[in-house]
Amino acid sequence: MEPGFWHEKWHQQQIGFHQQDINPFLVKYWQKLGLPADTQVFVPLCGKSLDMCFLAEQGHQVIGCELNELAVQQFFSDNQLEMTQTTVGEHQHYHTEQISLYQGDIFTLPKTITQAVTAFYDRAALIAWPESMRAQYAKQLASLLPSGSVGLLVTLDYPQEALIGPPFAVSPTWVEQHLSDDFDIEVLASQDVLADNPRFIKKVVPWLNEAAYLLKRK
Repeated sequence: MEPGFWHEKWHQQQIGFHQQDINPFLVKYWQKLGLPADTQVFVPLCGKSLDMCFLAEQGHQVIGCELNELAVQQFFSDNQLEMTQTTVGEHQHYHTEQISLYQGDIFTLPKTITQAVTAFYDRAALIAWPESMRAQYAKQLASLLPSGSVGLLVTLDYPQEALIGPPFAVSPTWVEQHLSDDFDIEVLASQDVLADNPRFIKKVVPWLNEAAYLLKRK
């Protein structure tokens, strides 16, 4: 998707992709990564996700990257967090005690920003890309992560022809074919979540699976 698409979504507040609650898979499986409390965790295409608050509550230092300025500002205002803002290269850096968000293009994010991270969390990034652009994002994510980094990936899969994304369908086959060169992959869970997603029901999508993967950067 072109940047203008996402900027317009945030401007119009058409943000159905934003979850009002912490992702259940994050709560259930994050501890499986076995991370020390002070771990730096990278969250790509973070939006204003409450999942970042959950990660900070585990004692982690959260580093997010988000294209849209309004999304970043709303994260801090919605959660009543004071922050400081500075410029880092092409990105605006918004910082509070345990959370640093870099507003700008993930494809120009300096690798120095993520050189000390040892974990990552992708709930809404991979599924935000159509298949024609997804592999490029996956390679960029891999390039930003030091070897040995571990992470939790959450995806959605459904018959793509039944609904025009985003979110886009990402199958287990796609994950294996496009991520296995850079990551060791372990499937943690897969479950039908159609009943919890009225938009998909309204569009008569026959099934909707949410999956969680544990990834380790090679």
